[in-house]
Formats: sequence, structure tokens, C-alpha cells
Amino acid sequence: MPTNDAVAAYQQVSAHGGSPVGLIISLYDTILRDFRRALAALDAGNVETRVFELNHAVAVIGHLEEVLDHKRGGEAAKRFEQFYRITRRMIVAANAEPSRGSIDNLIELYGSLRQAWQEAERKLQGSEPPAPEPPGFPSRKIEGTRAQVPVGAPDVGEAPRKNWSA
Repeated sequence: MPTNDAVAAYQQVSAHGGSPVGLIISLYDTILRDFRRALAALDAGNVETRVFELNHAVAVIGHLEEVLDHKRGGEAAKRFEQFYRITRRMIVAANAEPSRGSIDNLIELYGSLRQAWQEAERKLQGSEPPAPEPPGFPSRKIEGTRAQVPVGAPDVGEAPRKNWSA
């Protein structure tokens, strides 16, 4: 798998007229595929593939962190940064002491956050009536940590933004 999947995902979304939120969703899809492949490699006893897939997820997460706009994103950007930092540590731990549970936990975290971004995109596109109050950033404690991290979609007005043009 090429190491420039983030660029490929951007090009794919751009070619289809995708939005910045659509790109984020695409990158979350890439991370989730990496976790699922790592899980399959774990089950098959293929250490090299498991490590490669988890390391690739770390690289994509690094890209997501790079595009956080702390000026416009404010508290939301800080929470995403914290979420990415914590989950990178979780991935390193899953590499050092691999278990189905550790990778399943990562899939659950990124899967629910991906769904929240998808919900935000629907609201941005106007395909769904806006909620009376924005979802904001409810927090969930990640097992084994003290930090609170975002699990809901950001208020659409606070979504991390970056100039995504190539």
C-alpha cells in the first residue's frame, strides 16, 4: 500500500467535487481500513502486516492533526489534537502488546467519530434539517486515560478547516 494514501484520498475526493468534511471522512475510512487489516493480520499471526497497517494509521492521523486550524477551530481543534495524541499512543501500545481488544477499541473510537463527521456533512449539505441545538463536543473517557476526548461531531461552525487545494 502506498505511503501517500492521504494524498490519494484527497485527489479522489477532489475529483468527485468533495468537501473538506468529505476528505476528513475519507481519511477516517482509510484509518478504519488500516485497523481492520491490522486486526486480520493479528488473527493470521502476520506481524509485519499488522505493524505496517497500524503505522500507516498513525501517518494518516498525523495528516489529520497537521490540518487542524487552531485559530478557527478553537476548543474543538484542541480536543481533536488531544484525541489524535491519545489514540496514537493507543496504536503504539497495540503494536507493542497486540490484542484484539486494543484494535477493536480503536475501531470503535474512530468509527463513531467518522459517523459524527458524516452527520456534520449531511447538515452542511442541507440534506437534513438542522438540530435545535448543535451537538458540540460531548466527551468520552478513553479506557486507561484521564483525558476527555471528542466523540461527537463538532458544531458545524467549528469544524477544523484548512485550505485543501492541491
